Amino acid sequence: MIHSDLHTHTTFSHDGRSTATEMAAQAFALGLTHYGFSEHFDYDYPEHDLRIDGVPPAEIDAAAYFAAARRLQREYAPRGMQLLVGCECGFDPSPRCNARYRAMIERFCPDYVINSVHTVAGKEAYFAEYFQGKTKEEAYASYLSAVRASLDAAYPYDIVAHIGYASRNAPYEDRKLRYRDYAARYDDILRTIVERGKILEVNSSSRGAGSEFLPDADVLARYFELGGRLISFASDAHEISRIGDKRAMAEKLLLEIGFTDIAVPCRGKITLLPLAD
Repeated sequence: MIHSDLHTHTTFSHDGRSTATEMAAQAFALGLTHYGFSEHFDYDYPEHDLRIDGVPPAEIDAAAYFAAARRLQREYAPRGMQLLVGCECGFDPSPRCNARYRAMIERFCPDYVINSVHTVAGKEAYFAEYFQGKTKEEAYASYLSAVRASLDAAYPYDIVAHIGYASRNAPYEDRKLRYRDYAARYDDILRTIVERGKILEVNSSSRGAGSEFLPDADVLARYFELGGRLISFASDAHEISRIGDKRAMAEKLLLEIGFTDIAVPCRGKITLLPLAD
């Protein structure tokens, strides 16, 4: 069984629904040995005055988050669960946005950094506005180009998150973002992840994407073919009920592809947890 979950959000994030104390307690009750907070640092949003239901999402109180999370980290250290304090950076190519991420990472020294793409050319790729006037091919090609650009981010990161995010709420009858339809783009992304020693995330919060995980099994299999072995598990939970969601299913899929370990980064070092235990 997979005993880690490194991509979760609490009420420190604008869309979190359970407190950090509640989330940590649930992770411990589930028997996770490695659990991580990865609160949203959406510095991409103010770059484009992006809003949710007409309102700019509140920016995280970074100092309060790291202080509270470090207290919980110390509390769980002697109890057999390594609680990691991370962050999720929403990539944007803006130099100012990159500088903000660098400054935050240098000041607070998170245990690990998840790099993700939510916005593309100033639009949130989860909402209808992003897809207006675009064919499915255009919308997904632009999204994958942004993912590739995110790999060159001017701040340190460990994990590449939820590739396929744009398919979660796309307005197409067939939302699935398949490897075969964008093979060259995917190969460029996956080869770069492998060459740079980054970790590819398998995210179980696929929602309406037409697959169980982001990225889907075809992309994970191609990553393995290209030499990729570093993989992390993420529920992307925003409340206690989803921590570890579909981890048994993920374990089965990854073992079938050929993966043997789950990667857990912390302060520049990677711990490999055996998939089959």
